[in-house]
Amino acid sequence: MKVSGRLRRAARGALFGALLAAILAFALFPLYYALVTSVTPSGELFRAALVPPGWTLEHYRGVLAGPFLRAILNSALVAAAVAALSVALALGAGYALARIPFRGRHGVLLAILSVSMFPQIAVLAGMFELVRGLGLFDSLGALVLSYLILALPFAAWVLTTFARGVPRELEEAAALDGAGPLRTIARVFVPLLRPGLVAIGLLVFVTAWNEFLFALTFTLSDAQRTVPVAIALLSGASAYELPWGAIMAAAVVVTLPIVALALAFQRHIVSGLLAGATKG
Repeated sequence: MKVSGRLRRAARGALFGALLAAILAFALFPLYYALVTSVTPSGELFRAALVPPGWTLEHYRGVLAGPFLRAILNSALVAAAVAALSVALALGAGYALARIPFRGRHGVLLAILSVSMFPQIAVLAGMFELVRGLGLFDSLGALVLSYLILALPFAAWVLTTFARGVPRELEEAAALDGAGPLRTIARVFVPLLRPGLVAIGLLVFVTAWNEFLFALTFTLSDAQRTVPVAIALLSGASAYELPWGAIMAAAVVVTLPIVALALAFQRHIVSGLLAGATKG
């Protein structure tokens, strides 16, 4: 009996390990293919091989020598600004919706959720008129504004759920000490909601970093373009003339910051997502 039980546990462990390895291989293969292609010489790109016959950094040198570095800086500035503004505004909105009773609060929550369901293409024309009316066309401000409208409803909805899980006793104790709403948010809610704030901030950052449609529509010059548009513009006259090595090198370069952020804040991300799964 003991032997059969050990065999069953060993078989389950082996099956779980094989399943996990298959999932990891499926998820990581596109990144591995991009990395291999980015270091493969141009003459060897269309030979099917898991290991490149030769190694070169010519594609990275070509990408980093052009205006692509400017696009990376633009994406970093826009994504960081949108993440910071979204978290700050959503924190205040979440506190108000979770703690301040007023008529129509549930309607406001439903409206926020409904706004987040609209596809980008449905609001593109209206956003274009708004951006042009404000004089922000072909500027990073247009991207910050459009991305903020895109990300803020989701962030406010999630932070409202997080704020409801904060014990009211802590808020009442802060009020007895003379703390107002802003001080209560800064001294009570921010420390307790830090994992959720980090998780939401990173999700918003990744969304803004990878956004393509608004960036393509609202920017025109190389000085204002972001990395998704810059990669899309790396094209030739036909499919066989596309600089696949340069495209893959650019993809690897823009993926590394996201991977670094995820590794740096992985503990906060997991804690925030688990906290959001147990509150509501």
